[in-house]
Amino acid sequence: MAYVKNIFDKNFIEYASYVVRDRAIPAIEDGFKPVQRRIMQTLIDMDNGLMHKVAKVVGQVMNYHPHGDASIGGALVVLANKEYFIERQGNYGNIFTGDEAAATRYIECRLLPLAKDILYNPNITKFVDSYDGRSKEPVVFRAKLPLVLITAAEGIAVGMNTKIMPHNILEVIDAEKKCLLGEPFVLYPDFPTGGLVDLTDYKDGLGKIITRAKFDLSDERKIMITELPYPSNSESLTASITNAAKNGKIKISSVTDYSSDHAAIEVSLPRGTRAKDVADSLYAFTDCEQSVSCNLLVIKDNMPVQMTVSEVIKYHANQLQGILKDELEFERASLMEKLHLRTLERIFIEERIYKSIEEMKTQEAVNKAVISGFEPFKSELVRAITKDDVEHLLSIPIRRISLYDINKNRQEVQAINKRLKEIAKLLKNLVAYAVSYLDAMSEKIKKLESESKEKTKLSNPNAVFFDFNTNRKTKVMKFNSIDVKEIVRSDLSLRYDDKGYLGKNVSGGEEVMKVSPYDRILVVRKNGLYSAFDVPDKMFIDKGMVFCQKAEKEIISKTLFTVIFRDEKTKIASIKRCRIPSWILNRDYFLAPEGTEVLHVDTREDFSFTLLYEKKPRMKVLEESFRASDFEEKGPKTLGVRLSQKETAGIVVDGK
Repeated sequence: MAYVKNIFDKNFIEYASYVVRDRAIPAIEDGFKPVQRRIMQTLIDMDNGLMHKVAKVVGQVMNYHPHGDASIGGALVVLANKEYFIERQGNYGNIFTGDEAAATRYIECRLLPLAKDILYNPNITKFVDSYDGRSKEPVVFRAKLPLVLITAAEGIAVGMNTKIMPHNILEVIDAEKKCLLGEPFVLYPDFPTGGLVDLTDYKDGLGKIITRAKFDLSDERKIMITELPYPSNSESLTASITNAAKNGKIKISSVTDYSSDHAAIEVSLPRGTRAKDVADSLYAFTDCEQSVSCNLLVIKDNMPVQMTVSEVIKYHANQLQGILKDELEFERASLMEKLHLRTLERIFIEERIYKSIEEMKTQEAVNKAVISGFEPFKSELVRAITKDDVEHLLSIPIRRISLYDINKNRQEVQAINKRLKEIAKLLKNLVAYAVSYLDAMSEKIKKLESESKEKTKLSNPNAVFFDFNTNRKTKVMKFNSIDVKEIVRSDLSLRYDDKGYLGKNVSGGEEVMKVSPYDRILVVRKNGLYSAFDVPDKMFIDKGMVFCQKAEKEIISKTLFTVIFRDEKTKIASIKRCRIPSWILNRDYFLAPEGTEVLHVDTREDFSFTLLYEKKPRMKVLEESFRASDFEEKGPKTLGVRLSQKETAGIVVDGK
């Protein structure tokens, strides 16, 4: 058994680790889950400026991702709808209506140049073998922007989950600039469907937010929903409004969804109902208001880590400097190599070193002659000559030697040296360089957005089609809390029939009171039992219900109950005065002792009542009056005080 347990424990830990790191949680470096990263790498491999069938792309992704085509296709559609990486052609679904995308064989895509600008630099990216060893894939992309905040993410792993809100790309860039400059910054979510958001409890990405739909109340006879609350779509929102109306929570005539590329839901109101009055009910009883919990969980250093939005910005500010430094150092190394080769070529041709190899008989002698020829010019070289350098010089065609342009070589060397000085200066001022990069990226995004889409398409069918909008879509504000009990109408009839049924759907019988769907009811039965419960549709109480009242704890706990009851065997009456401090819903409690019959329940502080006694031979007093205030208040578990030794036939209460 211990062996089997160890196997199960080991396998579960490995499975949990795999789900967390390789399936559900995005990496902080590039904001991607593995399947998304592999989709992007595949699109980079296939990038030739032309559109590709998504089904073909999915097939190519499977070279990196050993999973089903359906999961890859779904991930590609989600990634394409993020707008910044993939150009779409065909039906990719609709975030406003909730419509699904067409099958992968009907839709096409290609990589957007912006994606390469932000993500791709193979010279400084670490690659590893794919699962079958036939390809190379990046461990993570060296992303120059915190995409985990821009694109958002949601995932459920073993024992943990992540839910990261989307943010406006220009606001993210601005926040990262301020972080680099040591200035304070604040970053708020921005949702593609617009709407309103209250960030009182956002806690920098680790709390919760409240989102609301945006209403147009200009027409008193209807409410137009023009923006959707995250994470709703028009279909789910319309369904929630319909259900609320069906359950009597809101008063509307009809709801019609006209949404297409933007939200447009019309809520028609009945006569005599004002739009402003119904608006609060929509927020209270439908998905027009939603509470969303946030949890910014990412993979950092190969481990799941919970971070705040500010910490992510600071991490990426440092990462951007590291990326730019690596790029500059790689460029410097490349330029130094290029400068070395140009210097070798100049000396090799100018000093006619190639003449010294004409009489050499062996390859070894040729190589030695070339190296010896450079001995007087060692001080001019960038580094020592290698065998590869000799091979490069020997491969120069005679035609090129005869047409060699010394001035062109010098100009090229001057340009290289000039760039090397610029690189050295940039490496000493990485923060300023990073800020200038972010400024340039911001301007580039604004320029792409401002380009006329239709004009671009008409002038060049192969032109890239940008369809993202960088304007803030969600308005940040503080909401006034809505008390459901205050806005809901108590217009439902709570009825009780002679069969012992109580509820708002009971037909016939007598109306006990008017209630709302959110009320709770306290009922006392003839046998002394009492209980509290939500307003029922139709519930069997008993044929002996003697008291019914709305069960508001704040009121009930302060109410003094007077219960008059008699013993079922002896018929002797007693009185009990107590308060009910607390209760559990749908649970029975004894207000009068077991085996008694409740004659009357009253909530007045004082009243008079008369007991009617059963007639007996030679009995002169047939009734007796009492005042409730003459009896002391006791605890709810007391048995009561006996009123008389005579058998009670009934009771008459003043004012009832």
